[in-house]
Amino acid sequence: MRRNWGIGALAVVGIGAVAVVNAGVGGGETRRDPGVSTATASVQRGDLSDGSAQEGTLGYGGDQGLKAGASGVVTWIASPGSRAGRDDRLYELDGRPVRLMYGARPMYRVLKFGDEGPDVLQLEKNLVALGHGQGVTVDRKYTRATAGAVRRWQKDHGARATGTVGPDAVVFASGPVRVSGRGASAGDRVAPGSPVVTVSGTERVVELKLEVAQASTLKEGTEVTVELPGGRTVEGSVRTVGTTAAKDGGQEQGGDGAAKVKVKVVIALKHPGKATALDKAPVTVNITTHTSEDVLSVPVQALLALPGGGYGVRVVGGAGRRTVKVELGVFGGGRVEVTGAGLGEGMKVEVPAS
Repeated sequence: MRRNWGIGALAVVGIGAVAVVNAGVGGGETRRDPGVSTATASVQRGDLSDGSAQEGTLGYGGDQGLKAGASGVVTWIASPGSRAGRDDRLYELDGRPVRLMYGARPMYRVLKFGDEGPDVLQLEKNLVALGHGQGVTVDRKYTRATAGAVRRWQKDHGARATGTVGPDAVVFASGPVRVSGRGASAGDRVAPGSPVVTVSGTERVVELKLEVAQASTLKEGTEVTVELPGGRTVEGSVRTVGTTAAKDGGQEQGGDGAAKVKVKVVIALKHPGKATALDKAPVTVNITTHTSEDVLSVPVQALLALPGGGYGVRVVGGAGRRTVKVELGVFGGGRVEVTGAGLGEGMKVEVPAS
C-alpha cells in the first residue's frame, strides 16, 4: 500500500473546509467551528519537497536458481544464509566439489584443448584471478597454457589433474552469492537441469514495483530514504529501473478492477550495514518527486477553505487577526507551500490546538 504525501495533505484540507464558517478576506473576521481551541504556528522559509511513500522489500536482490550440469548424487550442499565467492564450494556431486566461478554464461560443456568460445574466455579470467594463469592469454581459445592453468587449479584442490573441466566441477554466477534456498538435499540423485541451489546477490537492496508513470520519474542515482522495520531510516539511491512492465501479481488493482501494470525498481542502500539482518522484510521507500526551494510554508492544518473558493490562512499579529488568501504549492512533511499578499517569514498563523 502506498502513501502519497500530496493526496494525504489535501484530505486534511478537505476536513478543514468543513470547519470553516464565514471566512472573510482582507481584515474580515474568520471563525473555526465553535468550541475548537486554537494555537499559532510560524510561517517558515526553506525548501519543501513532495513525493510518495511506496512499499518495498528488503533483501539481497532477485533469486537465481542454479541447476546441476551433470548427473550424480548430492553428497553436500551449502546451507541457506551462507555465502560463496570465487572458487568456493556450492555443492558436491558424488563427493566431488562443484565450485563457483564468475561469469554470465552457464557451464554447459566439458572444456578441453582446442575449444573456443565465450565460456573459454570467462574460465580463463577466473583462472588468472585465482593465480593460476601463468602463460595464459585471456581470449576465447583453450590453449595448452589454458590446460596447464586448469591442471594447476585442480592440483591446488587435490583433484585429479586432467587439464579439462566441465559442469561436474564448475558453476558460473555473475558474482559472489548468498544461498537463499535449496532445490535438493544430500542423498538426492540429480540429472543435468535439476534444481540444486537458489542464490541471490550478497548486497542488501530494496526491491519495489511502481506503476509505469511513477517509475518514469526515476533514473539511476535518484536519491530516496528507506524506513526499516523498527523505525530506523537509511539513505539509498535508485540502482535500476526495469524496462519490462508486467501486471502486478499482488492485491492492488486499478479503478476498473484490473491488475495494475508495474515495473521493478531496485534501490541500493548507501550504508548497507545499518540495515537489519532480516531477509524479505517489508520497508517503506520515500521518493521525492519535486522540490521547491526557498519558499514560504505553513502547517497544512492552518489552511481554511474560503466561501468564494480557494484557501486562506488566518494571520495572528499585533494588529489583530486577518485572513489572507493563499495559492498552494508543494505539500511535504505536514506543511504546504503558500504565496499570498503580505505573508512573510516568522509571521504567526492560526492552527487547531493539538
